[in-house]
Amino acid sequence: MTDQTRWGIDLVQEKNKAVKYQKDLVSRAMEHVVKMDESRITELMIQIEAEYERKYGQKVSNKTVL
Repeated sequence: MTDQTRWGIDLVQEKNKAVKYQKDLVSRAMEHVVKMDESRITELMIQIEAEYERKYGQKVSNKTVL
């Protein structure tokens, strides 16, 4: 068992809580996704991709020469 008085334990616990919260969000979202039909799932995928691009975009420039 880890010594709870050590420095940094609270930071590890906060990180673990954040990861668990994110996993719980995904689980709750999947409960709703299984109820959707194909067209709504496709629409949701497009919205998720758009949000991902908005948040993270291309952080590295594309250096491909065609």
